[in-house]
Amino acid sequence: MTLKSPQNKFWDRVVQNAQIGHAVTDKQPFFSLAPMEAVTDTIFRRVVAQAGAPDVYYTEFTNASSMVHPQAKFSVQGRLAVAEHEQQPVAQIWGSHPEEIAGAAKKLPSMGYQAVDINMGCPDSSVIKNNAGSALIRTPDLASEIVAAAKLSGLPVSVKTRLGFYKPEEFREWLPIILKQNVAVLTVHLRSRKEMSKAPAHEEYIDEILAMRDAIAPQTLIQINGDIKTRSAGLQLVKRHSGIDGIMIGRGIFENPYAFEKQERQHTLSESIALLNLQLDLFDEVNETITPKHFEALKRYFKIYLRGFAHASALRQMLMETHTTQEVRAILSQELPKVYAAVAHDKHVYRDNQAASDDMAAANAAKLESSLAQ
Repeated sequence: MTLKSPQNKFWDRVVQNAQIGHAVTDKQPFFSLAPMEAVTDTIFRRVVAQAGAPDVYYTEFTNASSMVHPQAKFSVQGRLAVAEHEQQPVAQIWGSHPEEIAGAAKKLPSMGYQAVDINMGCPDSSVIKNNAGSALIRTPDLASEIVAAAKLSGLPVSVKTRLGFYKPEEFREWLPIILKQNVAVLTVHLRSRKEMSKAPAHEEYIDEILAMRDAIAPQTLIQINGDIKTRSAGLQLVKRHSGIDGIMIGRGIFENPYAFEKQERQHTLSESIALLNLQLDLFDEVNETITPKHFEALKRYFKIYLRGFAHASALRQMLMETHTTQEVRAILSQELPKVYAAVAHDKHVYRDNQAASDDMAAANAAKLESSLAQ
């Protein structure tokens, strides 16, 4: 599906690029890295691009009110920073005042952005208190005004939301309201705000959502989010629900930085360490040239790269005691030779969560079989 609209050339290209190398009859969804607070900045987006690039990236979600404030260039420059040779992401903004959404969105083209996404799904209580994020599910008239305001930028406007606020079944009343705004893309996280991420994603509603789109706004692309951890899992979901246009992966990237790679394979510890070193280098680059970065926030990423091998936990614990990137590098330089020696017999020294679990289950089964044989 393409949108057949000059305003939506950005998403037309996304759809077409995802199809490259595949027959027209073999429809391929586009894949995107979800916008995540304090995660999807220019640093981490470039690390993911190195590990296995998705088709689309999003910024961290950015407060429209801050963007139109006189000091906006200082308060949001880190969130909206894009490196010189980085693929341009979609800017995600949030707010509850249409005039601020309009003002913020109008700033984006001059910053190089080609598309804007409105956050109508964030479950954070502080955002909800501002009548924004998933709170907009309860104020559909305001949500419609916000979409109209964003369109004044001339950019294609998309919306990321949830099935409902209290109950997932609310999607039957809520999603048609957004579809009637003729947004370029509607991304649906398959849970309600109340469910947060505690309940399984409601795959059972996908076909109904797709039929709703086909009836109300057939030109709108539907992107699905929630419990999808790898490209292969996304492709399987599309096979079960063929009308899906896009797949968004969020928390899965923390379990497997290679989640978007087109040919899945086992990765080595040295590859994982290379990604960590890249993140350290980019952290220093951004900290020195764009905006000050808080080192403590960097620690959340250590578990992405250091898992599934002997002594991983002990090494992570040592890194959690550091205060600078230089200290991290020093510990890695000191400890990695010992780690490599300890896992030299193992060809698969880096594992994502599922692979590590599978290996442990296989080892336990072998022990049980051995004990029964005795």
